Amino acid sequence: MRKLTWRFILAALVFLTLSRVGLSVWQWSRVHNGGGLWPVLMGGWRIDLSLIAMIVALPALLSPWLGHRAWPTRIAAWWLRFWWLAFVLLEVSTPQFIVEYDTRPNRLYFEYLTSPHEVASMLWNGYKLSVAAGLVVFALIGWLGFRLLPTRQPDRARVRGWMRPVVTVVLFAVLFLAGRGTLQHRPLNASQVAFTNDAMVNTLPLNSLYNVLNAALALGNERSASAVYGKLPDDEMQAIVRQAAGLDGPPLDATYPSLHRQQATRKGDKPLNLVIILEESLGAQFVGSLGGDGYTPELDKLSNEGWWLTRTYATGTRSARGLEAVTTGFLPTPAEAVLKLPRSQRDFFTLGALLDTFGYHTRFLYGGEAHFDNMRSFFFGNGFNEVVDSASFKTKPGFIGSWGASDEDMFNELHQRLLDDGDKPTLTVAFSVSNHTPWEYPAGRITPEGEPASNANAVRYADWSIGRFFERAKQSPYWSHTVFLIVADHDARVFGANLVPVTHFHIPALILGAGVPVKKDDHIVSQVDLAPTLLSLIGISSEHPMLGADLTQRYPDRAIMQYGDNYGYLKGDRLIVLRPNQPATQYHYLIDGEKLDLQPVDSQLEKEALAHALWPSWAYSKLRYRLPPGAGDKKP
Repeated sequence: MRKLTWRFILAALVFLTLSRVGLSVWQWSRVHNGGGLWPVLMGGWRIDLSLIAMIVALPALLSPWLGHRAWPTRIAAWWLRFWWLAFVLLEVSTPQFIVEYDTRPNRLYFEYLTSPHEVASMLWNGYKLSVAAGLVVFALIGWLGFRLLPTRQPDRARVRGWMRPVVTVVLFAVLFLAGRGTLQHRPLNASQVAFTNDAMVNTLPLNSLYNVLNAALALGNERSASAVYGKLPDDEMQAIVRQAAGLDGPPLDATYPSLHRQQATRKGDKPLNLVIILEESLGAQFVGSLGGDGYTPELDKLSNEGWWLTRTYATGTRSARGLEAVTTGFLPTPAEAVLKLPRSQRDFFTLGALLDTFGYHTRFLYGGEAHFDNMRSFFFGNGFNEVVDSASFKTKPGFIGSWGASDEDMFNELHQRLLDDGDKPTLTVAFSVSNHTPWEYPAGRITPEGEPASNANAVRYADWSIGRFFERAKQSPYWSHTVFLIVADHDARVFGANLVPVTHFHIPALILGAGVPVKKDDHIVSQVDLAPTLLSLIGISSEHPMLGADLTQRYPDRAIMQYGDNYGYLKGDRLIVLRPNQPATQYHYLIDGEKLDLQPVDSQLEKEALAHALWPSWAYSKLRYRLPPGAGDKKP
């Protein structure tokens, strides 16, 4: 058993080091700019030794007592083989993960396991060669590990009886120190091997198994921002957040400090209908009128017909986070989006819950399967009367890809449902799927450029679908009494050499339809500002807990971005970044080229950022983001 343990330690260290070197060479320009290879290797060895010490602890501590016996040796060998395969599997999949998400494998590994059909279809249709090559490499290195870790080689010599407790104590001390990784107050963690402003490069010293296991632990609890970024007294936090939201005087209800009355700017006898169209992964980088690649001529045309919010920023990098921001107005946290958290599955505030009190029929429409990201359960539990996914479309979809019905089919369904609604007031949140790997869409709709199955062509198709829908919508009875929002859930492949790559949080947002002013608006806007603004535009005056701004009345000129464990608070041209267990940093942000110049930290701005980072965790854990009985006025 002693030989097995040493073989595993040495093999794992060599393999993980070679993997780390290979990844660093591949990403050399970013590694070089971040500080070079040495910090990657030094930090990596610390992380590797810590994790390996925890893996080998049990067989190592038992080896003085049972290492000479056959059956414990077999158990130990299979235990070490299991972890060897885990190391190999995750390292082999790391390059493709970096290509997609600009980071090592993390909690997305577990989130996607809840949707095996979609993930398997995506891998089969978009990554056959990558998967095949990965499986070959995995099999070869896995086989090599099995050869190094035989199951039938017990220790030849027993440890003498009086030496066994001594060796055990020494081994325990060594393994404990190696596992802890440091003599400092806090044990070794990812933040202690971070050495650059490039978030992806900071993951290279980690190994992917370490990163995934950390994510697994995080999935088991609802991470509180105060445990990540520090604390503020509750009274001070509430005062800062309320002041930033323009809420003067005492709260309407002390139990719900953010609850306030919003008076709609639109006047009229009857409130308007509302349609929110969330576009999958449609970042500003693709939109010509936002300085992007010019793949969206239809959206660019529509931008001249409504309120074009040119500097809108997403709150996160996942669909669940975008849905959270747009449908609930809830600020982001380092925990999961509220769609997936247990305390928000009932009675959590949503636009659906509010408009239901005004007699609206509230609907969520999705081109895929609504169980993904727990959407069906969340929306049904929080005020949406109807959840429609591809399986319940009234008209059979003409094209089904890995993630569901094409955007064209989704818009056909949306158009038909709006026609069928007639005069009854409705809220519809429609979510597209086509602009997602492996970028599948029906043939004959666009003229592809280059490889048909590409992000660029998927965006072109998504844009074509938007244009076609609005051509029909403008000729339909519902056009005259409906306000539309087109907004992305997040950008595609959010990455960059900054702690928070702000440019990849930049997304298009366009409001158009009945009574919407036509203007180009260059103020900084967050996704959380959209819901209050829409309520004002459709003529709903109400009491609600949303902290976003009604942009018809004021501009906060700030954006809030959650990037993994990093939190960005952009106010004007100043960006505060909060990181786990580290001091805040501040940058001067220039939108051209996303240049970040380090600045001294403004203590007041840091407090404002921290208060906004802490508040949603507090509100979630205390069940304070709700619509209290009687809060809705029910009179527009």
